[in-house]
Amino acid sequence: MDDGKIQGKLKQSLQWPLYLVPLLIVMTCVVGMISPYAATACVIVDLFYAGFLAWWMLSWRRETEGELVDYAAGFRKGQLKQMMNLPLPYAVLGSSGETLWVNIAFEKLLPYGEDAFHVSNMIPSMKKGLPDTDEMLTEHIRWEGRAYEAQLQKISDTAEMYSLFLFDETSHLETLTELKEQRSVVGQVYIDNYEDAMSSTEQVRQSLLAALIERKISKYFANYDAQIRKTEKDKFSVFLHYKGLQALMEDRFSILEDVKTVSIGNDTAVTLSISMATNYPTLEEDNEHARNAMNLALGRGGDQAIVKTPDDTKFYGGKTQRQEQTTRVKARVKAQALRELMLSRDHVLIMGHHMPDMDCFGAAVGIYRAAKTLDKKAHIVMDEVTSSLRPIVSRFRNNPDYPGDMIIRSEAAKELLDAGAMVVVVDVNRPSYTECPALLDRAGTIVVLDHHRQSGEVIRKATLSYIEPYASSASEMVAEVLQYFSEDMKIRPIEAETIYAGIVLDTNNFVAKAGVRTFEAAAFLRRHGADVTRVRKLFRERLEDTQAKAAAVSGAEKYRENYALGVCDGAGIESPTVVGAQAANELLDIIGVKASFVFTEYKHKVYISARSIDEVNVQLIMERLGGGG
Repeated sequence: MDDGKIQGKLKQSLQWPLYLVPLLIVMTCVVGMISPYAATACVIVDLFYAGFLAWWMLSWRRETEGELVDYAAGFRKGQLKQMMNLPLPYAVLGSSGETLWVNIAFEKLLPYGEDAFHVSNMIPSMKKGLPDTDEMLTEHIRWEGRAYEAQLQKISDTAEMYSLFLFDETSHLETLTELKEQRSVVGQVYIDNYEDAMSSTEQVRQSLLAALIERKISKYFANYDAQIRKTEKDKFSVFLHYKGLQALMEDRFSILEDVKTVSIGNDTAVTLSISMATNYPTLEEDNEHARNAMNLALGRGGDQAIVKTPDDTKFYGGKTQRQEQTTRVKARVKAQALRELMLSRDHVLIMGHHMPDMDCFGAAVGIYRAAKTLDKKAHIVMDEVTSSLRPIVSRFRNNPDYPGDMIIRSEAAKELLDAGAMVVVVDVNRPSYTECPALLDRAGTIVVLDHHRQSGEVIRKATLSYIEPYASSASEMVAEVLQYFSEDMKIRPIEAETIYAGIVLDTNNFVAKAGVRTFEAAAFLRRHGADVTRVRKLFRERLEDTQAKAAAVSGAEKYRENYALGVCDGAGIESPTVVGAQAANELLDIIGVKASFVFTEYKHKVYISARSIDEVNVQLIMERLGGGG
């Protein structure tokens, strides 16, 4: 039924007597051909049926239709009453979003009455108009302090009306939140410099210092309903719920700074490294990723917290630079491990980051010499030789003591990579920054030597990883490795000068990050023939580069009084990023400048060179921008 009219199969079922009329006429004609007397009887029957049909059409059928119409109307009223009393909020909207009809449950949600309500008040995305589509639109909204799933759908093309259902999902979301807050979190806490702190304290006070540190750590985590257990003298295990972890992240792990205030005569401030992992399928995996996060924190220099989940890795703290270690035990161990790996391989492929600088190339040359000492084939993978590297690279390429394939391109390296090859990565620890990331995907043995802090992106399949953020440069690290690599190690003067030049570049001529071990590495290279005068000549610049650097410095502006911002125009410059880095170094010589940032456009990308002396850790700033190494 539609608008009080009977249609369809119901209408056909009520009209069945009319369908018999043609049949009776045909039967009468057929009988008349057989017998006139029988035809007379058929005519009498036809007349009787006609009278019955007239009565049916005028009386009984009309009554039947009326009853059906009344039933349908009652059914509609029942539907309307049911929709009106439905506990689920329901409304019919007009084409512009105004309410045409609402049920009682929906009316209770309207603070100013039905007439003053527009759907855009509840669903902000509807301010531009209702969607002209028959598909159902679903949105999750907050209204009057509760959460709803709103389902909007067009129900009439001619009148352009829409239906709006609201499903209260507040309890469901609260349950999910409660379950999320009860998830288990596994963590670890390491005291980075336990031995150094103890050795700088009088012996009678060492036990008191250890007790104060342990008490401060335990009290801090107890405030977040965490269970902490001491596993070693400088290591702790932590277990807590995700709700406590959220509070720790909001507090930004203030224990990192608070523990540094513990002082009873110790000259060295205590620092911590914290790792947390959660939301993995099992507790065992949580624990495994917590250990990986701790390794990452230590590799980044310690004094920081890392929270690791399957979707993200978050960093907190890490504002201080790691102190230089005076012992060389680690360098000796890494050198022997590198030697053992090289002995087990046929040839070595060495690569750094794309657009390599002097430090990158110097470290690569040092590893090349180590491989040659063991009579192994070695190649340095480098696609682009920048203008700053061209003078030193030409000395190798034009030297009969070195083969023509000492430096190869990425395509050739891919062809040489087989089961007997190993890949050594220097001056970079991010796979996407390397000269040829495809080598890392296919290599069976990978070694990483770098002085940059690690980020969430790491070379995961590294067989040997030697990452020391306190080191001034990758060249310094390689120089130390060479001292313990082999007793037969003989470094040629040109190689010593290249490694020395790498240290000079990254320390800004022994001004920045140059420690005791930096000068010891430089002395080792000088003993092997590094000539300071020839190294200085390697850093001479073209006139165009000097002018561009001077323009970047002269055009720099101060931001908040302590930050220098400059732009290096790369037009006509072969290596604008190198010039930008040099300009950033010079800006630090301005009084009052704590950090400098130079922006350089090169090959449709903007590169940022950030430098600081001691008051600002630009590493953290660059990491927020996706760089930092």
